[in-house]
This record gives sequence, C-alpha cells and structure tokens, in this order.
Amino acid sequence: MRSQRQLRVGEEIRHALAAVFQRGDFHWPEGLTPAAITVTEVRVSPDLHNATAFVMPLGGIKLPETVQALNAAIGFFRHVIAKEVQLRFVPKLGFAADTSFDYANKITTLLQDPAVAKDLAAPVPSDE
Repeated sequence: MRSQRQLRVGEEIRHALAAVFQRGDFHWPEGLTPAAITVTEVRVSPDLHNATAFVMPLGGIKLPETVQALNAAIGFFRHVIAKEVQLRFVPKLGFAADTSFDYANKITTLLQDPAVAKDLAAPVPSDE
C-alpha cells in the first residue's frame, strides 16, 4: 500500500508531465507525433527516488514507439519536473505503457459472454 506522501508526489509529477504534453513543449522524433498523450498514473517508490509514469496515446496508436521516445527523453522530463515540482531531489523517471484499458476491456468482454451473463441475470434468493 502506498503512503499518502507517495500518492501526493506522484500526483504532482503527473500534473507536471500532463502540462508538458498539453502545452506541446516536448518535441517528438521525426515521424512520430501522437495526437494526445494521457498520463494516467505516476507510481513513486517509498523512498521517492524512483517514479514510473504510465502513459497512453489517444486510441493506443503507436504505443511502443511512444513509450520508447519518451524514455529516450528522460533528461528533458526530469528537468521539467525539477522546475515545476518542489522536491528535495528529482526522482529517476521511467515511462511505461498503461495496460489498464486493455484489462478493463478484457473484463467487459468476459462479462458479456452468454455463459457468464446468464449467471449474472439469475434471481437472488430472498432471506425469508
């Protein structure tokens, strides 16, 4: 379980990264310009020395290339975080693909399966 401080620092970093993408400060490599990047979560280690930002481009298009481009520009993002987030030290940053959307889609597909749907629609016995 993450501490309140980890959650707060992660959210501050997430806001700083989201602002970079919203303002268009990051210059993408040649041939790669995702429409929009969503920073869904930033997980910070208990000692606040490491942080992983989970990202998803709009529509999931070119996800591996996007994560690779972001990880290649870690220095730029650490510089932005150092300027915008007041911390004693800037955590080592890494970007990872957010797979929670795929997982949610898988669960939705399972729930819509006819074999599962009939069990969900069964009447609940009363406690009489």
